[in-house]
Amino acid sequence: MSEDLTVVAPAVATGPTRTLIVDDNPVVRTGLRSLLETSGDIEIVGEAGDGILAESMVHQLKPDVVLLDVRMPRRDGVQTARAIAGETTVIMLTFTEEPEHIRAALAAGASGYLVHGSFDASTLVHTVRQAALGAGAFSRQALEAIRGAGAHDDADAERRRRQQEFGLSERQVELMDLIARGLTNAEIARELFLAEKTVKNHVNAIFGKLVVTNRSEAIAVWLGTRALG
Repeated sequence: MSEDLTVVAPAVATGPTRTLIVDDNPVVRTGLRSLLETSGDIEIVGEAGDGILAESMVHQLKPDVVLLDVRMPRRDGVQTARAIAGETTVIMLTFTEEPEHIRAALAAGASGYLVHGSFDASTLVHTVRQAALGAGAFSRQALEAIRGAGAHDDADAERRRRQQEFGLSERQVELMDLIARGLTNAEIARELFLAEKTVKNHVNAIFGKLVVTNRSEAIAVWLGTRALG
C-alpha cells in the first residue's frame, strides 16, 4: 500500500462493491476502470462525465461507492457530493490539492479524498472496498491540507484546543492522532505497546466524546471538517 495514503479502515468486505466512476476526462475514467477491474471484488456499474449525470445515475443504479472528480462541467464535484452523499459513499479522486477544495468536499459529505499519484492499483481497490463499509481514505496531501500543515506551533496550539474542546485525555489525543493517520486498532496497539482490547476501549471512549460512530466521522470532527453535535 502506498505510504502516501491514509486509510481509515475497520472492515472486511463481503461481495462485490458496486462502483460508479465520475470524471470529465474519458482517459482518466478508462484508466480507473482498468485498475479496478483487476479485482473480482469490484463491479463498475457505470461512468459519468459531469455532476448532473452522476446524480441521476446514483439515483438509478444505487452504487455502493462513487469515485468523484472535483472539477467538472455543469456541476462540480463538491456540489455533486452534497447532492449524493446521503445515498452512497463518496470518495473524491482528483488532481486538485487546494486545501479549500479538500475542506469543502469533506464538509459536503465526502468520506475521503485521494490525489492522483498517491496510490497504486492495489491501494485503490482496497480503498474502494473499505469505503463501502464505512471507512474513509485520505491522501497525505489531503490530511496535511485539512490540518493546515504549516507552522508547527500553530498545529500544536490547535491540537491542544481540540483536546480541551472534546475533553480528551493525553492518551486519547495520542490515539486520535494515530487514528487520523489511518492505523487500525491492532497497529495502534503495537505502536503504543498496549493490549488491543485496551485500544478498543479507548477508541470507544473517544467516539463517545466526539459523538461519532466510526473512524471516518471521528477524523472529520477531530480535523475540524464536521461540527460536534
